[in-house]
Amino acid sequence: MPKAYVVAEIQVTNPEGYADYRALSTASLAQYGGTWLARGGQRTQFEGRDDQHNENWRTVVVEFPSMEQARTWYESPEYTHAREIRQAHSIGRLFIVEGYAG
Repeated sequence: MPKAYVVAEIQVTNPEGYADYRALSTASLAQYGGTWLARGGQRTQFEGRDDQHNENWRTVVVEFPSMEQARTWYESPEYTHAREIRQAHSIGRLFIVEGYAG
């Protein structure tokens, strides 16, 4: 079964309110088997347009054992509460992609 990756690009619009999200999302990831791979580190654009992504955006990548486990986390009560906080204090996009099983 291939692993799954949650990928998000987030611009925090209210850092004070967003602080609660960090603690809740970290706790929920541990509970549902997620592992941080990237969490807002330096990003270098090599190809394509990157008009929207600048120093105010964070790129996040989280690994899960499977698509099912990633979905279970995303839909869990723990992350639903965290997600509501994130959405209230940031803009961005988030998706889950299945890893290569080759």
